[in-house]
Amino acid sequence: MPSSLAVAPKPTGWKQPLDVLLLSGLLLLGLITPFAATSFGAASITSGDVLQVFSHKIFGMGGSMGVTERIVWELRLPRVILAFIAGAGLSIAGSVLQTVTRNPLADPYLFGISSGASFGAVVVLTLFSQSILWLSLPLGAFIGASLSVLMVLSLCGRNLSTQVERMLLSGVAISFMFGAMASLLLYFSSPQAAASVLFWSLGSFAKASWFGLILPAIIVSVCTVIILLFKRQIVAMRAGDETAHTLGINVGRLRLSMLLLCSLITAILVANCGGIGFIGLMVPHTVRLLFPGRYPLLLTAAVGGLFMVWVDVLARTLLSYQELPVGIITSVMGSVFFLFILGGRSAKRI
Repeated sequence: MPSSLAVAPKPTGWKQPLDVLLLSGLLLLGLITPFAATSFGAASITSGDVLQVFSHKIFGMGGSMGVTERIVWELRLPRVILAFIAGAGLSIAGSVLQTVTRNPLADPYLFGISSGASFGAVVVLTLFSQSILWLSLPLGAFIGASLSVLMVLSLCGRNLSTQVERMLLSGVAISFMFGAMASLLLYFSSPQAAASVLFWSLGSFAKASWFGLILPAIIVSVCTVIILLFKRQIVAMRAGDETAHTLGINVGRLRLSMLLLCSLITAILVANCGGIGFIGLMVPHTVRLLFPGRYPLLLTAAVGGLFMVWVDVLARTLLSYQELPVGIITSVMGSVFFLFILGGRSAKRI
């Protein structure tokens, strides 16, 4: 990239007392969350038991706790880590989508990426062999997500910056189309397959395992690093395409590259967790509201990850001996948040 990118805007330092207080609170929550979140569930396990399990598995201190250790280390901890990865990845994807499209309502769910990824995953689950799902499921989800991105771009044309509403409507329409196609496949599949796909499509971390964490962790980490390498160019696009062009940025190439990276993040998370909507809408707006004038991608990822962990805790503790799909909770919260953002935009126009 040309050296002229050096004039891209820089975020200001974290010097205000409120910023320090918020960051300190977030750090404290991040330290507490692994111990507290793994203590919630159907089996009664205290935070002290969790601390003892961690001490034994990580430092070799104390003795094995038998069933309690298996529950904490093999069931709950992978679930907490997968929830954090999912929340962080979807928050990063939502933040980048909102910036490169200059659409404050953009989100992997509303943009059609989640629906496309879900359709690709349903195709694999219902039509192909179950023996290589660990590879074919993410691949099918990525193909579906990429197809939805290409369809949205083709419907909006080249001048994306002036077609915010058209892009959003295109994403919603494509979401309905892919949702209908997935429902058609489920209609002709076996009842067992339809039931398992339905629960998966609503979003759940119930099948989290240490082996299953490898691919999502690698994909989300690599994509996040690439996005951070282009952070200055992405921030420059907030001022508009013309300003970015004057800084020597190839806007079209950068936008398409970021959209594909967001598709890859969304695809791997949909393949492992199912459809979880509105995280990419709520978290970036909340972070920007708390820290106005900045673009803290890593902080957005941290907030999204912690938020998703506690939403999952709510999903498995809200009802006794029953687990709610995570996607239901995020959709209820996100729809209210979406209406709030939409109302704010309408008020500004008046």
